[in-house]
Amino acid sequence: MHREWGSITAAMTTAIIMLMVSGSARAEFDHGPWGQLLERHVKVLDERSTTQVDYAGMAADHEQLTAYLDQLAAVSQAQFDGWTEPDRLAFLINVYNAWTVDYILTDYPDLDSIRDLGSLFRSAWSRPVVDLFGEQVTLDHVEHELIRGPDGYGEPRIHFAVNCASVGCPALRWEPYIGDRLEEQLESATRLFLADRSRNRLDGNTLRVSQIFNWYEEDFEQGWRGTDTVGQFLARYTDSLDLPDNVVDELESGDFRIRFLSYDWSLNNAR
Repeated sequence: MHREWGSITAAMTTAIIMLMVSGSARAEFDHGPWGQLLERHVKVLDERSTTQVDYAGMAADHEQLTAYLDQLAAVSQAQFDGWTEPDRLAFLINVYNAWTVDYILTDYPDLDSIRDLGSLFRSAWSRPVVDLFGEQVTLDHVEHELIRGPDGYGEPRIHFAVNCASVGCPALRWEPYIGDRLEEQLESATRLFLADRSRNRLDGNTLRVSQIFNWYEEDFEQGWRGTDTVGQFLARYTDSLDLPDNVVDELESGDFRIRFLSYDWSLNNAR
């Protein structure tokens, strides 16, 4: 009897510990302050396919932005590692986007492009401006090491979620990315970007798309949901691109011509 009770007690203790661990893994960082800033200062255009940022408004609310960045910086590596994968990825996307806005404000309004923050010797993205996990790192580190790197997330749709403060970039979303809604938000961001004819369009026998698909071609070739080429990825979104069936077939087989449009690096400032 004592032995059985001991076994039951041990099982109950294990179950409670598992529930506690599971609960902590599902815990979500509060991105509400970032959401408030986005709601106030992101101007949505063209049926949400593009947005502009009111950097003057962000500057007026810089104290709130700084407080949010401090909250991001206060998250430890151990705490981050205990979250679910969607929560971790959503957190890193918000880190990238929020720190990019703050980075722009360091020289706003005296810049025309984020590239103005770079120099002859290093790009704007290679300057250590992000406080994360007890270190000061670069935007390149967040995107290319933490999100895209060998130990990253294998998620090509992040290219339509991270925002580089430029007109050619996918829109800065009007809400923060949230783990519980990440799939829906990434899919929405991808479809909205592909539906923007200034960035992606069929031109006769050529599909002209954003330079993103050229620069990050390898990310679209890693078998995400069965897609091994840029063409196969684009063929998944024929409704957003408004492509006829014959083009879809040729994209999937690699027989349709794809060309890349020039990229507009001018600041995505609200007008």
